[in-house]
Amino acid sequence: MSNSKESNYDTQWPLWEVFTQPRDGKPHEHAGSLHAPDAEKALENARDVYARRKEAVNIWVVQTEDITASTPEDQGPFFDPANDKPYRYPKFYNPPRAVKKRS
Repeated sequence: MSNSKESNYDTQWPLWEVFTQPRDGKPHEHAGSLHAPDAEKALENARDVYARRKEAVNIWVVQTEDITASTPEDQGPFFDPANDKPYRYPKFYNPPRAVKKRS
């Protein structure tokens, strides 16, 4: 016989992370999380919860278990290799003359 905590976990829908893009065209931002049985329902629920006042023009949903992230312990070693590659910054390159500068 299993305890109720295990049976609740077995029947719970997957957790989805919701990212919304604001009306002003800025990049997507994490808006929150929700449970849903599939991607289509997660998208519908995200619209109803996170864009009900027309704050967003685009929504992404990603199943939480599909996200791989660095950890706070990785802060030094994981990111150190980028410190010795300053040439990756755009200030080291001159754009072609054909490219107009944005004002």
